[in-house]
Amino acid sequence: MRIGDLELHLISDGVVHVDAGGPFGLVPRTLYERVFPVGSNNSVQMRLTCLLVRSPEKTILIDTGIGDKLSEKDRQFWNLQRLGGGLVDNLAKVGVSPQDVDIVVNTHFHGDHCGGNTRWDGDQAEAVFPNARYFVQRMEWANASNPDIRTERTYAPENFAPLMKQGRLHLLHGDTSLTDQISCVVTPGHTRGHQSVMLESGDWRGLFMGDMASYAVHMMRAAWLTAYDEQPLENLNTKLRWQKWALEKDAWLFVEHDPSQPVIRLVKDGKRLKAQPVTEAQELIDELPTLPPLP
Repeated sequence: MRIGDLELHLISDGVVHVDAGGPFGLVPRTLYERVFPVGSNNSVQMRLTCLLVRSPEKTILIDTGIGDKLSEKDRQFWNLQRLGGGLVDNLAKVGVSPQDVDIVVNTHFHGDHCGGNTRWDGDQAEAVFPNARYFVQRMEWANASNPDIRTERTYAPENFAPLMKQGRLHLLHGDTSLTDQISCVVTPGHTRGHQSVMLESGDWRGLFMGDMASYAVHMMRAAWLTAYDEQPLENLNTKLRWQKWALEKDAWLFVEHDPSQPVIRLVKDGKRLKAQPVTEAQELIDELPTLPPLP
């Protein structure tokens, strides 16, 4: 769909199924199961929804999903399903080839957000988007390159190290405008160097949140933090700041992992916030494949 000078497409790389203890952390099951569908084995779905933006200047892809480098063991761990195909397949459906992408933005370097940066060519990882410059925050690169005992299994060097070696990866120092309509904004907490992507067209504002808020409910209820957040209190404060911005701007919020609410706006509901579906975005949402029911 078009919004002013921007053409937007939601691009799926599939859906994974994880134990709810990951996305909901210390939130009791009696609370989260009231507002979020949970399977019989306490599993929940996480879409892998990327955003393609065509601006007058550039074709930009925000996050690249989990990619095609998973071992069979990893595929089973994630319970990955691709009913509508993977990222490259779904880009082709909107007329975009890997060669057409000018810029790839990674919100952070967790594997389900950057695994599609590269693919195996024999025993070497090569760029999936051969003409693109890849952008990430310098702090994220530093942490991913030097993980600690908690984070070492969340980062896979083959997703980003070859890009740095080849000169394709560009490190950002804080908030940065990529074009007149698209900016990277630092949103720390999930990881120290996490960034989100702000979109602007006239008076319209959008924010691709990445894992600042993995599900819509995480943005509604800022105190609901995931077990994956490296700095939980920092993420809480980040969400509070961006809640205020979203209300002031009546912004569209793109929710990367939510199975049923990929685009929302925040509205006041008494003293609390409510995630309201963006009816104007239905054309975008219809691009995503229908998910199977939870077991």
